[in-house]
Amino acid sequence: MTTKFVRILVATVFGLSLCALAQTAPAPNTVSNAAVPNAPSAASATAIPNATGTKVGTISIEGAIFGSNEGRRDFDVLTKKLEPKQTELKTMSDEIDGLKKQLTTQGDKMNEDAAATLRKQIESKQKVFDRSVQDAREEAQGQQGEIMQRVLGKMAPVIVKYASENGFGMIIDTSQPWPQGPVVWYGEAVDITQPVIEAYNVKSGVPAPPASAAKPPTAGAAKPGTAPAAKPVVPPATKPPATNPPKQ
Repeated sequence: MTTKFVRILVATVFGLSLCALAQTAPAPNTVSNAAVPNAPSAASATAIPNATGTKVGTISIEGAIFGSNEGRRDFDVLTKKLEPKQTELKTMSDEIDGLKKQLTTQGDKMNEDAAATLRKQIESKQKVFDRSVQDAREEAQGQQGEIMQRVLGKMAPVIVKYASENGFGMIIDTSQPWPQGPVVWYGEAVDITQPVIEAYNVKSGVPAPPASAAKPPTAGAAKPGTAPAAKPVVPPATKPPATNPPKQ
């Protein structure tokens, strides 16, 4: 999903995840845990690491989510779930195309009433089809958004931890290509997408899905000459995934 909806979702979920981390951090000038019954120990409290580094890094949040074992697994489940609806829409589309072809090839041979009836039939079926496509698209986007929200909520601390431990003072999301996104160009050395995926796979404990599983959006920027991965959308809303800024 490369829409404004996705960008807003990513920003919101990531921000809420950091807020949750901050809320678990011990507040300054508070009484000790020993004076508060049932208070969590200092070892169990998780604070947001201070951004003391000076490096600027990049990450494809979308790529990290759907490149992780958990994201790929859930993406594959969603893709299979959407297949019956895609088949249904394909059947509806083929039927409408057949009627349109009939009107084009035989319309001049029909009487006025028959031609008018066929046009009304096409118009009616087209309206039903368009509405079905819109409903299916919204359902697909909503369910993909749920996957992103769920995974990113758990991945955010991994991103912050990796960035802090490796001297990064700022991380910029490259999920959207320039000019939609802020990054015109970046080098491979500053991209932390793959290391974050690997760290999150260890944390989640989710095994890699079978090789035959549906391929989600690729992590990081697309490389020249490579085909973009498919996304779980329904026709005719299918759009080619955007190409991220080039790497070195």
